[in-house]
Amino acid sequence: MDRHIRTVDDVLSLLDGLFAREADRWTGDGASWWDGFYADRTKPVPFFVAKPDESLVSYADRRLITPGRALDLGCGPGRNALHLASLGFEVDAVDLSPAALAWAEERAREAGADVRFHCGDAFTLTATELTGPYDLIHDSGCFHHLPPHRRISYLALLDRCLAPGGQLALTCFAAGEAGVGSELPDAAFYDRAGLQGGLAYTPESLRWIFSDLTEIELRRMHSEPPESPRFGEPFLWTALFRRNPAQPQ
Repeated sequence: MDRHIRTVDDVLSLLDGLFAREADRWTGDGASWWDGFYADRTKPVPFFVAKPDESLVSYADRRLITPGRALDLGCGPGRNALHLASLGFEVDAVDLSPAALAWAEERAREAGADVRFHCGDAFTLTATELTGPYDLIHDSGCFHHLPPHRRISYLALLDRCLAPGGQLALTCFAAGEAGVGSELPDAAFYDRAGLQGGLAYTPESLRWIFSDLTEIELRRMHSEPPESPRFGEPFLWTALFRRNPAQPQ
């Protein structure tokens, strides 16, 4: 029997299908795409380094974040999840790719870090087993790989999982950087049935999307030299938002 649209989830799934040629990088078959991406660990990919984001280090140094429960979305090889664990956070880390998580688990064993890694679609997992509440949800590079309609799922995840007074630490592509992300209007991605390598955002667009949260800081990521113990690339935005302490969950 043909499936008919009845719910918002039906609409989101229908729109997901428009991006099937991009291997559905955010759910389902995206695992195979990302496994191929992580297969060669020697590739000169900036975020393959075993270093935390300089912004995350800075938030902790300035006590803008303090240890609690943390969820790391799209954790990749685990560099930020391990740093959060070293700060005393109780960390759940999620990624679609078994290859990325195998690498992250190796790093965790070598560092003696206690991180619970979960393989799968973050939207599904946070609706079932990773329900929080989390004092910090951290995302370095997941949000900008979502198609526009999945922002609805992302905001719903925050509503479900972020504790009152909890914080979102976000790193994503910055608009205005040649060759980094796409600045097409949302509708154009559906015409082209592809994400053009990821979406680039302006400060105004991020403030609008996360307008239900309070902005603590939004800036360009600082550039870090190769010898630095921190990761930093200026083609990225880094932002810290806080949920209203009185906001119901």
